[in-house]
Amino acid sequence: MPVALVGLPGSGKTAVGRRLAQRLQWDFVDTDQLIEERIGCTIREFFEREGEGRFRDIEAQVIGEQGRTANTVLSTGGGAVLREENRRQLRQSFHVVYLRSSPEDLYRRLRHDVKRPLLQVADPLGRLRELFSARDPLYREVAHESVETGRPSIQALVVEILDRLQAAGVAVMPPSPH
Repeated sequence: MPVALVGLPGSGKTAVGRRLAQRLQWDFVDTDQLIEERIGCTIREFFEREGEGRFRDIEAQVIGEQGRTANTVLSTGGGAVLREENRRQLRQSFHVVYLRSSPEDLYRRLRHDVKRPLLQVADPLGRLRELFSARDPLYREVAHESVETGRPSIQALVVEILDRLQAAGVAVMPPSPH
């Protein structure tokens, strides 16, 4: 069963997902990257041109396709859980890990990031608090596991997730090369 990582922007889905996939010797797929390759422009440009609804249609299609793959770690976009169809698909087709970060931790990590359109507002911490309060219940609804991402290193998070995946029977660690 593939593994999907969900969480707010900046929670570490891509960085943790990449490292987790390496450790499992699985494929890593970032839905946002896959969507950008498919649409031939940035998500931001597509959002402005086509609207969020059309973007979410493509996102749902990508999640559905990835749910039929094995040995894959999928990093989802922060808003993927907003659509009921995506939540159902994630819950049924993936072992979902919620990388849970407080708005304050995210703000500390992202305060200098100019690439995230959601945070290019007068009060980025306030915006993160709004996103957290709206999305945290949805992430919890879809997740099989929830991991706090506060201070641990990426490596520590990966080890914790690997332990949980093994305990759940989702993944078996390949033997380490000697």
